[in-house]
Amino acid sequence: MQTAILIYGPTASGKTELSLDLAERLNGEVVNADSMQVYRDLKVVSARPGQDETGDIPHHLFGHLPASERYSTGRWLRDASQIIEDIWKRGKLPIVTGGTGLYHLALVEGLSEIPPIPDEVRHDVASWLRDRGVEGLYAQLKQRDADAAAILNPSDRQRIARALEVFTATGQSITSFRGKRKPPIMTSGQWLGIALTPPRARLYARIDKRFEGMLMEGAMEEARGLLAQDLAEDLPAMKAAGIPWLLAYLRKEISAELAAQNAKRDTRRYAKRQFTWIGRQFPFWVRLPGLQLEARRRVILALHKELDGG
Repeated sequence: MQTAILIYGPTASGKTELSLDLAERLNGEVVNADSMQVYRDLKVVSARPGQDETGDIPHHLFGHLPASERYSTGRWLRDASQIIEDIWKRGKLPIVTGGTGLYHLALVEGLSEIPPIPDEVRHDVASWLRDRGVEGLYAQLKQRDADAAAILNPSDRQRIARALEVFTATGQSITSFRGKRKPPIMTSGQWLGIALTPPRARLYARIDKRFEGMLMEGAMEEARGLLAQDLAEDLPAMKAAGIPWLLAYLRKEISAELAAQNAKRDTRRYAKRQFTWIGRQFPFWVRLPGLQLEARRRVILALHKELDGG
């Protein structure tokens, strides 16, 4: 039977270590499901695993795009689907790992057939957000697409911007696309969903410590490289955790101390949102609350054996 293991969890929760361990034991290959680890310019900042970590385990969709590109969920789904099918054909196990919940959701629930959004529309919406703030953007959405506005949190800038992009580009409410989903490539009973939920206090401490390590390993150099490219500020890579503050420091707008402090804070907030995603979108995924690799491995191996038919 063709099966897969999907691993989701907040940043710094140990997804890379776990996926490598499982790949070694289950004849697997790792498929990236992190929207920042796709960018080659963000190896350090995104905590992308390097060759010294991956060894002989094949890894897919890691660091294959320049920071100048916009990588959508739809494009990731197409790329990942082809790779997963190929892994299955070779008799191996796909281990899909990363902290972008929408990627995982698209894989097992399908994706709404929303047409591609032109770059000029994205730029316009980003400009509106910059000029008017999330309150102004939400007010504009209410005026244009009241149906979408009614179901969105007025402070959820990402979903508000997405809804406004869709309406501007298509003239239709994003809600009208909800029933038009492509079938998922993985069916129920074919995949095992794992959600890592380590103790928050310990995780936040790990996040702070890891960012300090990133600064030592070249995070500032990566930010300097992005600055030298003169990229649009609304590109996904320019919003990676910590990058806006490192760029602000390089522009001499804030101190190095404040940049590091704000970067750690924003990364902790991102982790909190990832915890929330688990509760809202993955309520039935197996939750592993500890941090010990051995305990995690034991649970997953047993569950996968059952999934694979014993």
